[in-house]
Parts: sequence; C-alpha cells; structure tokens
Amino acid sequence: MEVGILGLAGSGKTTLFSLLTGSGSALAGGARRDQAAVGMGRVPDPRLDRLSEMYQPRKITPAIVRYVDVPAVGGDRPGEASLNIPELRTMDALLVVVRAFSSDAVPHPLGSVDPARDLARIEEEFQLQDLMVVERRIERLEKDLARRRDPELAAELELLQRCRRTLEDGRPLRSEDLDRAERLRLRGFTFLSIKPILAVVNVGEDAIGADPFADARWQRWLAEPATAATSVCATLEREISELEPADAAAFMAELGIADRALDRVAWEAYRLLGLISFFTVGEDECRAWSVPADTPAVDAAGAIHSDISRGFIRAEVVPHTELLAAGSLAACRQLGTLRLEGKAYPVRDGDVVHYRFNV
Repeated sequence: MEVGILGLAGSGKTTLFSLLTGSGSALAGGARRDQAAVGMGRVPDPRLDRLSEMYQPRKITPAIVRYVDVPAVGGDRPGEASLNIPELRTMDALLVVVRAFSSDAVPHPLGSVDPARDLARIEEEFQLQDLMVVERRIERLEKDLARRRDPELAAELELLQRCRRTLEDGRPLRSEDLDRAERLRLRGFTFLSIKPILAVVNVGEDAIGADPFADARWQRWLAEPATAATSVCATLEREISELEPADAAAFMAELGIADRALDRVAWEAYRLLGLISFFTVGEDECRAWSVPADTPAVDAAGAIHSDISRGFIRAEVVPHTELLAAGSLAACRQLGTLRLEGKAYPVRDGDVVHYRFNV
C-alpha cells in the first residue's frame, strides 16, 4: 500500500515526507529531484506499546506505511508544478499538503495563502485528468458497440457515462455510490479523483491549536466519502524530531502539546487506506500486522507467512484489552476470553492472534 505525497510548491510536502519516514532528506537513496523518493513510516500505536511493556520483547515492530514523495513536473499555469499525474495514478491513496503559513522568504506560487483554494485547485486538476480518460474510453466504446453488440462493453459504457456526468458536475468520482463490481470495473483506469485523499494543512507556529477547518469550504469537502483532514506544523515537528525523547517531551509540555501532529498524520493515512492492525506477541517480538478491514483469519495469516495460511488449523484470538487486563494468554484461556476461530473469522482491529498451523 502506497501513499503519494503531493502539494503546490512551497507547501512543505518534502519536509513532511522526511519527517514521516525519518529519512532526513527526500533525496535519500540517491534519488534525483525529478525522481520519486520512497520511504517507510511507522504507525505509532499505544496498543503495541502497552503489549510490549507487558512482554518486554527483544524486538518491537510497528505497522508501517509506504510513502512516496511525488516529484514536481512543469505546468502551464501557476500551481500545477507538483502534479506529476503518471506517478500519482499508481498510488493507493493521496496525501495533499496545503499551506496555511506566510513566509516572505518562500512566496506562495499563487500569490496568497488559502489552503482550501489550493486543495480545490488540485482536486479540479484530478477531475480534469479523469474526464479526459473517460471521454477517450467512451469514444472508443461507442465505435466498438456500433460494430458489434457486447453486453460487457455496453455495461462499461453506461458506467463511464455516469462517471462523465459526475465529473462534468465538478464532483470527484469518490462521491459516486459505486458497488464492488463497479469499482472492480473502474480499477484499471487508475482514476485520481476516486482515490482516498488526506489533506494536511501545514500551519505556522502562531496557529498551533487553532481550528483550520472552520471554513465552510472545508466542511463541504469533509462531508464527501474517503476524505480526511488534519493539521501539522512541519517546522515545529522538525524541531521536536531533532531532540532527545526526554527533551522533546519537556518541550511539548512547555508548549501545551499533548501529542505529536505527525502521529495523527500517520494514523489518518493508515485509516484512509482501509487498514487495521492485529498483533502477535511474545518474548521474541511484539508486532503489529497490517491487513484490510474484514480480512478472513486465513488470509491475515498470510501477512505473517504463506506457510501459516497454507497450513492453517485454528486461530487463537483475544482482544488486546482483554489480554492486557488478564496479564497473559494463559490467563485469558482460563477466563474464557481466548477464542478459537476458523478460517472465515474476520480479524478485527486490535485482536491479538496466535495461529495454529501444520505444513
């Protein structure tokens, strides 16, 4: 699962990428400025922290998200420079950084600071690109159907005509109520406006604690499906990241900051991908595993190792809250909170799972 990070020039997208991945630089790994930089970012999880405190394992492995800092390309109009469309089409979700801070040293490319406007401009570009793809395909389908009748092509044409109406109305494809079959039919087009999108408002230090989403434009946008928004002060997060843990905690307490905005960004990106975490625990390792919501236990086993999925017998499952309360898996067995589940059991967020298998 990949999250593409994009934004207009001067928005702070590369700084945010560096913070999320701990790379120190978006050009890590020898990437040129015209190449995408890829990094892995941990998903902070207090549940894993508490389980690790109980087991004191030799290794702690959090869930991760793969981030891509999408490089800039030239544009004909101001504000288009960061929309590298081919690169974005391969992403599973998009993280759009919009700027809410002023800086004389880094002028805004559009001449003024308005994060809701910047997001709308990027969304309009997505819809325009999708409309071009839809119209080309509709033209081809109409020619094919004029030569021969084909129920599959006719169904595709009807669906794409519906998509065209949505886009011409100025709405993203994610606003359409599509069933599973329709989504599968559209998947190969890699539409941009159908992808889940997280807007990150990069605020100045003087705006920490303020609500950047009071504007009615934000409220309308957040009412759409598959959207989320949060705020971050990238410059402050960078300062915190450079401190030792104890100094960072004291610095945050002095500023009255309860938790890091960077952690919220990571969690929102993870949630927007439709992922949940289940845990495996022990003295060797406590680990969070990422799977899509409602994944059957036998498929979730494959996230650990294909042999476990292939030789699946049963899954021993207990909610992490019950395990923490009981103190051990053995105690959970005695209390009856440790359940035996079969292949079809949908693994839930926060489950602690021990697999029985034989290969």
